[in-house]
Amino acid sequence: MEEQCAVGKEYQFVVFRLGNEEYGVPITQVKEINRLTTTTKVPRSPVFVEGIINLRGQIIPIVDMKKRFELILTEYTGDARIIVIQVGQNTFGVEVDSVSEVLRINSSNIEPAPHIVCSIDSKYITGVAKVGERLLILLDLDQLLNDEEKAQLQDMHEETA
Repeated sequence: MEEQCAVGKEYQFVVFRLGNEEYGVPITQVKEINRLTTTTKVPRSPVFVEGIINLRGQIIPIVDMKKRFELILTEYTGDARIIVIQVGQNTFGVEVDSVSEVLRINSSNIEPAPHIVCSIDSKYITGVAKVGERLLILLDLDQLLNDEEKAQLQDMHEETA
């Protein structure tokens, strides 16, 4: 994010919650937001992949963000959502506890993430945004999956298409 953030430039982030923390992802990588739905389990998929869904004829793998970040697993409520994201050539959904808003954040309010304070691996984080009294953890969706995991999701898509 540091090299992407020009001084005084505004960025838009979709803000969601996992547990007690708020996260933001660039709106440019968000295709849509849907209610949580039942997934179809796929054998031999990574532990953090809940399964797949059929979204208007397109097969979409679904990643449970709590499992991906090794957070405490709690049951999803009626506020839970699937954020469908595009990372390069990969389209997949991520399960989150809730989606609250789209925020415009000035680059002057974004700082690098402290490495030892975050509850998730710092490789997933581009920075921390200060929004009033709130702190948003800004995620680097390009780092969410490694190359092998991206290939596995692509294989899941092709096997079920």
